Amino acid sequence: MAVDKYSAVWVSHSSMGDFLNCPRLYFLHNVYKDPKTKRKINLVNPALALGQAVHNVVEGLANFKAEERFERDLLQTFEEEWKKVEGVKGGFKTKEEEEEVKLRGKAMIERVVNNPGPLKEKTVKLKESENGMPPNFYLSEEDNIILCGKIDWLKYVPEDDSIHVLDFKTGRHDEKEGSLQLPIYALLLNKLQKRKVSGASYWYLDRNDVPEEVSLPNLNDAHSKVLETAKKVAQARAKGEFLCPKGGCFACTPYEKILSGEATYIGKGEYNQDMFFV
Repeated sequence: MAVDKYSAVWVSHSSMGDFLNCPRLYFLHNVYKDPKTKRKINLVNPALALGQAVHNVVEGLANFKAEERFERDLLQTFEEEWKKVEGVKGGFKTKEEEEEVKLRGKAMIERVVNNPGPLKEKTVKLKESENGMPPNFYLSEEDNIILCGKIDWLKYVPEDDSIHVLDFKTGRHDEKEGSLQLPIYALLLNKLQKRKVSGASYWYLDRNDVPEEVSLPNLNDAHSKVLETAKKVAQARAKGEFLCPKGGCFACTPYEKILSGEATYIGKGEYNQDMFFV
């Protein structure tokens, strides 16, 4: 098959996660476009609002020199980020619900301020891709599949000129066993930069003062595992078959409500999607 980035199937941790949860969810979130606006659709919810606000504050530190990062008032930055997701924009049904979630976010920022740890050290950034796309490469030219993804933080390790992956977690639960996240990160870093990846950590900001180190996947195993799921996505797209195995589940039902007119339109999101509240 001829290589063509425009006709290729693009896959990421989130899109493949959607597919594994429910093929119908994958279709509604990643393929379907509203016939009137020609835009994809997305839902707001408190967990996503919290993650967006906290990630924007913490990841934003990488834009400053290491010695200057914590000279800023991060709680004030958080307040500014929160304005983007407050009220119905973040899927909050009541003021009380919003205040509870916002307090959790503030506690996470305070934890980072009090325990800056690796965030005070030098970072490495992957080069920007063309057209503002996230870092990507051909996972399989034969299958015309491109893997893409953004990595929260890459700490530079001067002792051996390597990098350490750091991923910020704002949810209450641990990353699931068998998650494709680290395999995808390993593949992206192996392909798009030359330094050795010497380690990886998850930082559960809701409860841990320091990041929790996790094992790096074997590259060959990572490639096989990610490609296996990516091929299933590509096959479903080729056939146009995206059925919910349960005939309607917790994952796809909220998106079905958008199609049936039961959701409230919020406005256009930062990725040019039509955002809805259920």
